[in-house]
Amino acid sequence: MRPRAADALVAAIEAQIQSGGLNAGDPLPPEREIVRDHGVSRTVVREAVRILASKGLISARPGFRPVVAHLGYDSAIGAVGSVVTQLLGQSGGIRNLFDLRIRMEASLVREAAQVATGEQIQQLEAALERNKAAIQNSTDFYETDIAYHSVLYDIPGNPVLPAIHRAYTDWLSLHWIKMPRSPERNQTNYEAHRAIFDAILRRDPDTAEAALRSHLKFAWDQVSSTFGDLNE
Repeated sequence: MRPRAADALVAAIEAQIQSGGLNAGDPLPPEREIVRDHGVSRTVVREAVRILASKGLISARPGFRPVVAHLGYDSAIGAVGSVVTQLLGQSGGIRNLFDLRIRMEASLVREAAQVATGEQIQQLEAALERNKAAIQNSTDFYETDIAYHSVLYDIPGNPVLPAIHRAYTDWLSLHWIKMPRSPERNQTNYEAHRAIFDAILRRDPDTAEAALRSHLKFAWDQVSSTFGDLNE
């Protein structure tokens, strides 16, 4: 249980941020001033800073004064990053997150097939071409793979979705970058990306979703064959 003094200090600093007394990019007062003004110990100040950082309200780095964060969807989702990381370590955690990705992207490709503008389709095609050009270089292919999928999250115009995609990529990257890769596997993934794109171009949501699900099933099979304990 957190000390009551730390809770009170967190509430006071949150109130300053909400009222505009502290704005994005502003440093918090020096620790000694907080101790003096709030009548708390340095230990309480440090606990309050830790709590505020965990909420995504401030950015705290060793050796630097904490600063008020630029609030947005990225910071809001990032604030739960440590919790998600712990959940991923639990039995079935990565599988559960991957299932969520399948559900989200199945919906996204259906929407793209139905409502994507000509400009958005051009953006997806450009990402697909960069993905194709990177087939022989697995590091570049991984980056262009992420970029291709990111376009799908951009199409609905909801700013929460790109933030979710960036967080998802960050949370799982430690596993994904350890995957053995080859031009042959890259080619298979590129062809799956092409099938999804072709279905979107034809305005065929059912085929787009089927291609997406087939693609991500192949991806999961490759991951689980490398990290066999992920299915447990």
